[in-house]
Amino acid sequence: MSVHAPSRVHIAMPAAVQRRVATNVARGLAAAGVLLSADVHLDLWYSQGFRHIPTIGPLFLLNAVSGVLIGLVVLSWSHWLPALAAAGFGAGTLVAFYLSVSVGLFGLHEVASGQPQVLAQVAEYVAVVFGGLASWMLWRQSR
Repeated sequence: MSVHAPSRVHIAMPAAVQRRVATNVARGLAAAGVLLSADVHLDLWYSQGFRHIPTIGPLFLLNAVSGVLIGLVVLSWSHWLPALAAAGFGAGTLVAFYLSVSVGLFGLHEVASGQPQVLAQVAEYVAVVFGGLASWMLWRQSR
């Protein structure tokens, strides 16, 4: 007599549920990217002394506050507009960072290496990719 392991049960999710789960994962990752970028900018502003740099200091604080607001709206409102705002936030922050690295921005010449710089870049790329993806998915679902 032989003993057989029970076969695995496969439960198929309806396509609509799969799309909703994928959309929510993309929204969550977009929000995480925006919130992490905001946290890095707030830390640089408060702990690393960026608040004392004219023009850059207020812009870092604005970045942190707007990042928190956008991240919370992405999590609480399932619409394509906040997700698009997350992608725009990430793209705009990346452009400002690369300008500050290459030619300088408002008198600040940044370096592309360092833990906060790399962490913020990764977070902003995540915000761009998943914010764009979530906004496209939510826009398609609303049609």
